Amino acid sequence: MSKKSKKKEVSASDELDQILENEQVEAAPELSELEQAQVGLQEEKDKFLRLFAEFENYKKRTGRERLDLFKTANEEVMVAMLPILDDFDRALKQIDNSDDNSNFEGIILIQNKLKETLRSKGLQVIETEVGVTFDAEEHEAITQVPAPSEDLKGKVIDVIEKGYSLGEKIIRYPKVVIGQ
Repeated sequence: MSKKSKKKEVSASDELDQILENEQVEAAPELSELEQAQVGLQEEKDKFLRLFAEFENYKKRTGRERLDLFKTANEEVMVAMLPILDDFDRALKQIDNSDDNSNFEGIILIQNKLKETLRSKGLQVIETEVGVTFDAEEHEAITQVPAPSEDLKGKVIDVIEKGYSLGEKIIRYPKVVIGQ
């Protein structure tokens, strides 16, 4: 082989190597663009999933708030009715002490109807008995008096006003006198 043909062979293989290198260089940016597109797609998927989760949490939270609102929507009306219930209790005590029983039955019927109506709307009496241990989370202490006996120290001696709850929310704590 002559030097000229060797040069042609070398130059042909060099040219072939150069062409292959150029194709690889051109293919590399395409891969990186593809990888960039995949990374961008993954980021968009993450954003979408986070936004979707945030929206689902928002729906759950507003649903809970709506239920709470429906449960306590009539709270103001109930709180306004509590003094009327207290007046009925006081009236019944006064009538019970008097000899006039003609009005007694009518007042009892009205009181029972009012209590049943309020109970059907979710109002519940918080039962507080004399002699139970005072709990600041369940009772409102009006005053402290000397305990008549040692076993009544720190306990409820008298219930001044009944407590009421609307659903699970306490709208008025029982007002009590505790022994000191």
